[in-house]
Amino acid sequence: MDGGYSMEVLSMHWWGGVVCPRAAVPVQLGMLGAALRDGEAVGKYNREGLVVRELAGSRAMAMQRGQRLGWLLGVGLIAVGGALVYRHYFLARPVASGPAGPPVAMAPFAEPWTERAVICLGIGDSITAGLGAASKQHGCFARLIENPDDEYADMQGRSLSGVLPNLRQRNIAVSGSTSIQHHDYIAERLKPFDESVFGLVVMTTGGNDIIHNYGRTPPREGAMYGATLEQARPWIANFELRLHAMVDAIELLFPGGCEIYLANIYDPTDSVGDAPSIFLPTWSEGLAVHAAYNRVLAKVAAERDSVYPVPLYESFLGHGSHCKQFWREHYDASDPTYWFYSNVEDPNDRGHDVVRRVFLNAILEHSILKHSVL
Repeated sequence: MDGGYSMEVLSMHWWGGVVCPRAAVPVQLGMLGAALRDGEAVGKYNREGLVVRELAGSRAMAMQRGQRLGWLLGVGLIAVGGALVYRHYFLARPVASGPAGPPVAMAPFAEPWTERAVICLGIGDSITAGLGAASKQHGCFARLIENPDDEYADMQGRSLSGVLPNLRQRNIAVSGSTSIQHHDYIAERLKPFDESVFGLVVMTTGGNDIIHNYGRTPPREGAMYGATLEQARPWIANFELRLHAMVDAIELLFPGGCEIYLANIYDPTDSVGDAPSIFLPTWSEGLAVHAAYNRVLAKVAAERDSVYPVPLYESFLGHGSHCKQFWREHYDASDPTYWFYSNVEDPNDRGHDVVRRVFLNAILEHSILKHSVL
């Protein structure tokens, strides 16, 4: 029994925590090998599957990043394009160079109009004073009298000195002055001329009454900016009385006769009325007050035999803060440029050329000097 028992024991092995017959060991080893191979295959599959999933995820993330970048790029291009369009049509103030304004015929300047002594007298504000011109010679009053050395080809030989050999000039216009001051200047700075002298008076008045004090102070007569039309009515009525008084005083200065060329008031907003476009505070009734002043100027010109209207308002439309906006009523496709100085209320150098032409055309149309009556 001892020998049998020992043989039974010798035929058993410990395997994996189980006592197995010796013959079972190879089977167990085979199963283990297969299991190990299967595990290696599963692990390999899992690793490859993980790589595939990682690649797929990377591609998806890359696509998302590309889409985001494309979206951001598109938004950026739209923003930049919008900014450029806004700047071009709403902020740009192209000034340009060369002649500007209506043509002036050459034929009337072919020979002298009269040998009589004539005084060309400038009265008014910074427009007549020449503010905004490139030089003293380029101011509208100076160009009206005499062509500058660098005169444009289409205006050479077209000036009052060329047809009025006994012409003298005087300019008492003051930058920043109002119609209240113009009334006083006529009385304080001028004395009657000899009866032999004929007066050609060019006058710009009333604009500063409207635009002063740029909204920095409460509206008042002579500085109405921000006023309602109702508030401004008594000041507008006083302006009409003042204009008649000025015309009376000027006529007394020239017992030998005179012609007064009275300009109306242009609008730097091109009749849109959006004051912020010229960097001023909003004024909801600004256009109404402006129009009322221009009606007074037209009325006085119609009522007085010695006064002739000069259409600066109409001539400058389309050349203010909206000069680039082709959809506007007054857009000038032939010259979509800005005719105002940097202070937005005076003409720039080309604007002074325009003022000179408009005054000169009014004189050509109405003056008895041109028709050799005197």
